[in-house]
Amino acid sequence: MRQKRLFELELPTPTTINKRLTQFSKLILQALEEASALTTQLFNESTNGVLPGGQLDKMKYIGVGDSDDVQLFYYFVKSESNPKSNPFILWLTGGPGCSALSGLLYEIGPITFEPVEYSEFKPTEYNGESSLVASFIFLDLPIGTGFSYARTSAARQSDDLQASDHAYQFLRKWFNDHPEFLRNPFYVAGDSYAGIGVPIISQLIANGNEKGLEPFIDLKGYLLGNPATFYGEYNYKIPYTHGLGLISDEIFESLKRNCKGEYFDIHPSNTQCWNERQTYDQMLGGITNAHILEPKCEFASPRPQKWLGHRRSLDEMLYLGRLRCRFDWEKIYYHWAGDDKVREALHVRRGSIGKWKRCAGDALPFQKIVENNIPYHANLSVKGYRSLIYRMKEGDTVKEYSGKLLEIVNKIRLFGETFPDSKMVEKMMIRLPAGFESKISAREESCDLKTLSVAEMISKLQAQE
Repeated sequence: MRQKRLFELELPTPTTINKRLTQFSKLILQALEEASALTTQLFNESTNGVLPGGQLDKMKYIGVGDSDDVQLFYYFVKSESNPKSNPFILWLTGGPGCSALSGLLYEIGPITFEPVEYSEFKPTEYNGESSLVASFIFLDLPIGTGFSYARTSAARQSDDLQASDHAYQFLRKWFNDHPEFLRNPFYVAGDSYAGIGVPIISQLIANGNEKGLEPFIDLKGYLLGNPATFYGEYNYKIPYTHGLGLISDEIFESLKRNCKGEYFDIHPSNTQCWNERQTYDQMLGGITNAHILEPKCEFASPRPQKWLGHRRSLDEMLYLGRLRCRFDWEKIYYHWAGDDKVREALHVRRGSIGKWKRCAGDALPFQKIVENNIPYHANLSVKGYRSLIYRMKEGDTVKEYSGKLLEIVNKIRLFGETFPDSKMVEKMMIRLPAGFESKISAREESCDLKTLSVAEMISKLQAQE
């Protein structure tokens, strides 16, 4: 029998290899779990509890623009249910120049403030539904918003189109660093003035995908809340306030007669309109624009020590009525976002910004150059992207609802886009309230909706109203 040489080895059988690989995989998973638990523990210890340990997955900067001179700050919240397949949403707050921290803490984010004593204000997780169904990036945009900052004075200048391009650059870099989310259905979302940028960003993503730019972002659509859309839309505030019963029929009719639809950009010679507007402003002087049922409050410079008193908790403040205004809550996160420990935990670069502001306001070197973004809406709609559109309210008449929809469609047609009656009828049917369900079924059975004109549809629905 031939003797084995010292350097000869017996090869293990395939079964043995599989067993060893399984054992090795289990050891790796166990090590990862232990490392994750240790990381969470160290995170909580190192941040002194000023941040929640589970919901906020990452807070960081990404550089965009020339030489990455624009440093955009973001908060990332990963879905708690199925992050590999749940929708992925980029959220922008309006302003322009209002921090995404508002969206994270007080709008759709899964985090709010925990009722602890003043000196230890901190956000905490709560059972919000948003993080159960989607992952979110809350982005401080444009530059100069929240914790975002510029490295040069030239980079501080921005406008609607440049800010949208910065957002697209941000997304491409973020997804290159996190390719595991590229297959998730992606949506751009925002409220208020973000209504200008969200469709533009969506268009940039769609264009990039069509050109084959990498990475491919699986854009499905966009969502908007109370969005800015075009110059002059403030004129709709007058009929809206009348519809809410905040002004009388007499004042409303007088405003229409004297102002002829232009209620805010009034010609100096139209004194009658100016007088009616003054009456209107006086009547609404005690109303909170954001929510008419909330108390009217003025925002003062936040000085938490004096405002809250000595060692009172948020629960006590609520009980005593001291947190009755939205501005009261804003004062809390002014204090929190200005705390050195919080900034360190958020990885805010020391010296990058001074005093944190919820909204930068007039201090923001930003130009509003897009006066109408309806063409972006129209183009995205024609390409088949989804958008969240208002529904007919239960109190609306068919005439009121169809009038609003027709106005939007007519503006889309002005830009050369086709919008056939069949599509308009389909939109109307989808967005009718629940009370019309039986009438919708009867209408679908009695006629072909594809050949029904808008006028016929409105007439038939009014007959059954």
